[in-house]
Amino acid sequence: MTRKNNRKTNEMRSIEIELGVNKHAEGSALIKFGDTHVICTASIENHVPRWMRGSNEGWITAEYGMLPRSTHERMNREAARGKQSGRTMEIQRLIGRSLRQAVNLKYLKDKTINIDCDVIQADGGTRTASISGACVALFEAIKNSHDDQRAIKEYVAAVSIGLKDGTPFLDLDYDEDSDADTDLNVVMTENGGIIEIQGTAEKNPFTKDQLDEMIMSASNGIADIVSFQKSCLS
Repeated sequence: MTRKNNRKTNEMRSIEIELGVNKHAEGSALIKFGDTHVICTASIENHVPRWMRGSNEGWITAEYGMLPRSTHERMNREAARGKQSGRTMEIQRLIGRSLRQAVNLKYLKDKTINIDCDVIQADGGTRTASISGACVALFEAIKNSHDDQRAIKEYVAAVSIGLKDGTPFLDLDYDEDSDADTDLNVVMTENGGIIEIQGTAEKNPFTKDQLDEMIMSASNGIADIVSFQKSCLS
């Protein structure tokens, strides 16, 4: 499989992160993984869900959406359809689960941070770009608008990886994702802790050795993303 821009099999797409793209949000970032662009905002509210009252902890939750013309053909807004798709709900839950690993919730006592990830242009890897960009927006919000910096624990990032003819390909764009034999999404902390692995064999089953190889490549890609995240917030 020949890659665009002569990318190597273990090479990420170009990454860009712009901070402060929304002046109203406590934290915001526009992240670009190649031609996938996502606006991420973090909003701090002085309350927690009812079921968390008295827990002496805070909470992080996320919403995710794709704008109508983020893809080749216009899609209807989910609000117009009256309900979210299963894919949308699954992705926003993944984002929330991932980002709760980036913070110490006890230092966010009685506060909720709402993360919004809006895909303005999609070319594969929208969930992994959302997680990686949302972590930056989250940390910016805490640094700018929260008194206790101990709430920040460690960076979290995510990347996709696919298997084609037995060869792992890191950070798939849409065409590569559509043609891959196996599609894997990996979410990790900066210290190498695995938060989630989502993997599916679209055509042929993959072996444990191939899984280990894909996770190693994803780990290296995530290390590159974390370095980029840190440089943006330094």
